[in-house]
Amino acid sequence: MIKQVYSLEFKEEVGNELTVVDFFTDLCSPCQMLSAILEELESEMQEKVKFLKVDINKSVDLANKFKINSVPTLIIFENGQPIDTLIGFLHKEKLKEKIESYL
Repeated sequence: MIKQVYSLEFKEEVGNELTVVDFFTDLCSPCQMLSAILEELESEMQEKVKFLKVDINKSVDLANKFKINSVPTLIIFENGQPIDTLIGFLHKEKLKEKIESYL
């Protein structure tokens, strides 16, 4: 299961490894569909990529910091810095291809 993080632990959790952060809300249907895909990718890519979740209603400051205007939004981090932003639902193959392009 993908770990949900909050503001205080965010910087610590998004460390030096390639990290995909899912910004979501519980009431968002595309977020729920994407969450299932991310769970699959986490088990397939667990040695190479870290996956985290941020509920924008519980971590408003993070949503503001990263300018999250719609959900789902995925931000890919490398060495603690955002390197790509993906907005909206993506199919598993497309998402995996995008993440692997950074490995």
